[in-house]
Amino acid sequence: MAILRLLSGSAEITAALIMLRLNQVDKALAVNSALALVGPTVLVLTTAIGLTGMAQNLSPSKLCWVAAGVSCLLIGILKK
Repeated sequence: MAILRLLSGSAEITAALIMLRLNQVDKALAVNSALALVGPTVLVLTTAIGLTGMAQNLSPSKLCWVAAGVSCLLIGILKK
């Protein structure tokens, strides 16, 4: 999980440097739009890794609460 977060952070910093180098709003918006795909993907992957690791230690009812919370996050992120 930590490696995914490090890669995500590195992608964010690299995108910021590219935006500064391009120095044009329209091109920076394109870079930002491409970067918008990285965030939710990393969120889903790290959550999945964490849930698989914790699934052994949680009771089924607690696991349902965690799944409900993750579902609410994804609905909030992906709903237009």
